[in-house]
Amino acid sequence: MAWIYLFFGAFFEIGWAVGLKLSEGFTDPLFSTITVICIVISFTFFTKALKVIDIGTGYAIFTGIGAAGTALIGMIFLGDGGGAGKVFFIVLLITGIIGLKMSETTSEQVQQEG
Repeated sequence: MAWIYLFFGAFFEIGWAVGLKLSEGFTDPLFSTITVICIVISFTFFTKALKVIDIGTGYAIFTGIGAAGTALIGMIFLGDGGGAGKVFFIVLLITGIIGLKMSETTSEQVQQEG
């Protein structure tokens, strides 16, 4: 369940990061409110996840998903610049996130077997 919390938290992190852009410096009341709500939800899920997941792994995955997702949304919907290099490094980041998740699972299995 902790991993589900972590992924939900990261999803809402993407929401608040995009919300920061759309709130125009917290001058748009609707997007400012949505941003603050996303921040609270994001950190609530993240906190629940960290009860089980190691902080280093959890934080790296949380911020990695947030960064990759925000970059993709920026390129697709908000007119942020992109290109082959940027896409390559986003894929590399996602590969690192998967590697961290896999190594955490392996670590948990070793502890349970020992």
